Amino acid sequence: MKHAGDKALDTLEPVLGRLRRLSSIREKKRGTFYRGGSAFLHFHEDPAGFFADLKIGGEFIRMPANNAAEIEKLIARAERELRGVATRLRR
Repeated sequence: MKHAGDKALDTLEPVLGRLRRLSSIREKKRGTFYRGGSAFLHFHEDPAGFFADLKIGGEFIRMPANNAAEIEKLIARAERELRGVATRLRR
């Protein structure tokens, strides 16, 4: 499974726009988001569709990103992970 190319990222642009608005992450390269100095989320393309690798608890998990329901689940999970990290850092 290869990293998403420009054409795939063009298709995913609405998702990328939503991710850009999340606090605590930044897009170092189009479609590749970092939290601090560590990779947090990036996309792949495959004949089966688009997938995101999202770092949860220090490990990447692969999540599909092909329809509205999958995208909502991905963004919600990213937000939960970011909130969880912020909560752990405040303790």
